[in-house]
Amino acid sequence: MNTDSGKCISIWMAAAKVPAHSPLTANAHADVCIVGAGIAGMTTAYLLAREGKSVIVLDDGRIGGGMTERTTAHIFNAIDDRYFEIERMHGEKGARLTAQSHTAAIDRIETIIAEERIACDFERVDGYLFAPPGDTSDVLVRELKAAHRAGLPDVEQIKRAPIDSFDTGMCLRFPRQAQFHPLKYLGGLSRAIERLGGRIYTGTHASKMEGGAQARVETSAGHVVTAEAIVIATNTPINDLLAIHTKQAPYTTYVIGARIPRGSVIKALYWDTLDFYHYVRVQAGEHYDILLVGGEDHKSGQADDGDRRHENLEAWARERFPMIEGVELRWSGQVIEPVDGIAFIGRNPGDPQNIYIATGDSGMGMTHGTIAGILITDLIMNRECDWTTLYDPARTTLRASLEYAKENLNVAVQYEDYLTGGNVGSAEEIANGDGAIVRRGMSKLAVYRDEQGTLHERSAVCPHLGCIVSWNTLEKTWDCPCHGSSFDRYGRVINGPANCDLAGVKK
Repeated sequence: MNTDSGKCISIWMAAAKVPAHSPLTANAHADVCIVGAGIAGMTTAYLLAREGKSVIVLDDGRIGGGMTERTTAHIFNAIDDRYFEIERMHGEKGARLTAQSHTAAIDRIETIIAEERIACDFERVDGYLFAPPGDTSDVLVRELKAAHRAGLPDVEQIKRAPIDSFDTGMCLRFPRQAQFHPLKYLGGLSRAIERLGGRIYTGTHASKMEGGAQARVETSAGHVVTAEAIVIATNTPINDLLAIHTKQAPYTTYVIGARIPRGSVIKALYWDTLDFYHYVRVQAGEHYDILLVGGEDHKSGQADDGDRRHENLEAWARERFPMIEGVELRWSGQVIEPVDGIAFIGRNPGDPQNIYIATGDSGMGMTHGTIAGILITDLIMNRECDWTTLYDPARTTLRASLEYAKENLNVAVQYEDYLTGGNVGSAEEIANGDGAIVRRGMSKLAVYRDEQGTLHERSAVCPHLGCIVSWNTLEKTWDCPCHGSSFDRYGRVINGPANCDLAGVKK
């Protein structure tokens, strides 16, 4: 999501210095065309370029301008769905491959940074998983045993996390996790990709993708990129209607950045075991540190109380970190949750064999995106990879059937919005700078009144699968409650799976 509301400013934007790139202005050809310039897309482009493949990267925004600039950039192998759950759904072998692949992703990021000499604040830090006050430690005991079975023998139980102001009680320590500045990292990757002959075009909307012998990506400006393979790395696939979207669900998560004295909190990754959990880390600043605190998740498009959720995060943080001097940053982002806890990376079901996707980050976008780069590169280079079956987008996980049914029932319920009235009786009730759904006859409209009082009306029907969008006051966007598509206040698409704007309204 992009916003100019003034309230939701990502910590990564100002200091990134990511190189600027121009839009595509003519037809082009490459071995591989990659749609999406986040962690998954840029890592894939870099690794393929290292293999000698010619690559083109297209993004309708700027590099890292989607969910990457909204991450808190935890780089970890401490799976947020828990190893005992991964083991239940994918077996002991699946849990071992999960641990292996995420550990390999951290190592690969570190290697790329060293080889390309990318200054991106990369640090190895420990991670600490703890239970909230009053909760049983059973989850931690189960997770410790499952982590050991998964091949992480260095995970250990300790008395408390190293936070002087907050006694977490018994917790698990996951050694050698990491953190970095994600946009600085992508800036370094972009320079490396271009040095290796890759081409990057931003401000370029990929409107249509076709695989097969004549694989091609058409842009909204009318230009065409032909390629031997296409990789869709857009957080959630923009080329599918149902194949993947019934197997994953979008959740909105919230973050605050609080000013704290330098060195007052030990640099580490911290999480609790709540559902939905809190996640914390420290980002060094020039004169003070920033404590990044996230959580308060909900299904995307199904709540409009972002200010309250930020207040809840601040209250939670101040109770545990009394050295907080003030909250300077607030923003939200979207997490795509697969029903079985594992990302979908590989050949896209139902498409020709040369269409690949990377989606289902499950709150672990930095490692899942890097795994995508490694795995998709191996597939394109016709190499064996032990992780192929685990991450196969075509898989069916029978033990996740209850979660699958629950998420899809939730989606089905959203279509009842066709039968309800609008949020307001008429557009006259909408204040300047605000938006609301208005019913007009048999239609529902997404109506925004700008700061000058001018009304902007679009259809409220999401062009992906026809759900009615809802207004997001915090971000000033229209969000789809079914599959997470997002549109700016004027109805222009900014996040998939929808790949076009909200329809206009006949006057």
